Amino acid sequence: MNKQFIITMKDLQRYRVLKDVLDKKLKGSEAALALGLSYVHISRLKKKVEFNGLEGLLRPRHPALNKIPDSKARVIAGIYKDHYWDFNIMHFRDKLLEVHDIKLSYESIRKILILSKIHIPKKKKIIHRRRRRMPKAGMLVQMDSSQHNWVEGIKEPWHLIAMIDDATNEVACAQFFLKDTTLANMRVIRHFIERKGSFLCLYADKASHFTTTRHQGIHYNVNPEQDDTQIERALEELGINLIPANSPQAKGRVERLFRLFQDRLIKEMRLAKIKNYTQADRFIDDKFLPWYNARFAKKDVESVYMPVPVEKNLELILCVKKERIVNYDNTVQICKQVIQIPPSDLRLSFAKAAVDLCLLEDNRIFVLYKNKVIAESKLSGNNKILKKERYIENFLNSRQYELATV
Repeated sequence: MNKQFIITMKDLQRYRVLKDVLDKKLKGSEAALALGLSYVHISRLKKKVEFNGLEGLLRPRHPALNKIPDSKARVIAGIYKDHYWDFNIMHFRDKLLEVHDIKLSYESIRKILILSKIHIPKKKKIIHRRRRRMPKAGMLVQMDSSQHNWVEGIKEPWHLIAMIDDATNEVACAQFFLKDTTLANMRVIRHFIERKGSFLCLYADKASHFTTTRHQGIHYNVNPEQDDTQIERALEELGINLIPANSPQAKGRVERLFRLFQDRLIKEMRLAKIKNYTQADRFIDDKFLPWYNARFAKKDVESVYMPVPVEKNLELILCVKKERIVNYDNTVQICKQVIQIPPSDLRLSFAKAAVDLCLLEDNRIFVLYKNKVIAESKLSGNNKILKKERYIENFLNSRQYELATV
């Protein structure tokens, strides 16, 4: 059987120099200096060339001990085609190990899929420098929503609203909503705080429910000191600073999170036979987020999360809150609905007193006087003014505002 050898330029250079040594054209010490080898090693190589020629310097090609058999490669390619055709390579690698008990490296699987003409390598992307992470958990939490067709069979795209800790990559809360509204974002913030505690800063985009940025329209420069949004007001009550991002790249942590979710979450829900968004919410909370945090979240990071003070009711903070002056007959009005305030231990009459009306997501209304509930009611779901306000909010959220440059 003919031997196969690997020939390199270094081998050819060594052969030429050692041939000159054998032909007495060079001294051994000169050859050692030229090749960067010791004199003793030159003597060894000279003997190999003298008896075997160039072949004495070459290394025989041995078959790779860890080469994947063609039969196994065909099985792996078949598994990918039959079950995981829409998975990326890393996700497919995880499934091979978890479900099929096949342990292979990422690169081995990539080569198998390329040779099988299943995977086409992409051109390398330009990698931008990332902002350094916060040193402690709870210093900065990024929040965003992603509109996508998350569940197969449902044509209308829904919004997935998620919050991720900048220091640890932990996602404590993510939920699906038909519309990206103020109350939807407030619900996610409330669930996040209930699970983790109060944090220092929220990093979000300049959507109209986070901050008022209406440039190049009829509102432009009419009132330079715009009123706070409901979310800005609620965060201020909780002592959380809102930082608006000037571009999608600025909140890259949560943008990359959605890229992963749009890849892995959709496919995992397909395998789990998720058919509606009620099931999807349970799946992401019970299955996907625990897996994600165990796999990608950083451990042993010092935390600055703080428990919410007992006197603060998150439900009555993270809501739509409006100030009203009580009428002489102890009534207040919201969305043309009159609410009668009964007598209280606080005051016999609340006439001309300033109160806060809290409208919750389920249309319940609480009347607060000095942060204490003095009346309750419920708004009709068919209320025309409420419908109009929510229509305007959806319209503003669907518009694309250009970022102002100062």
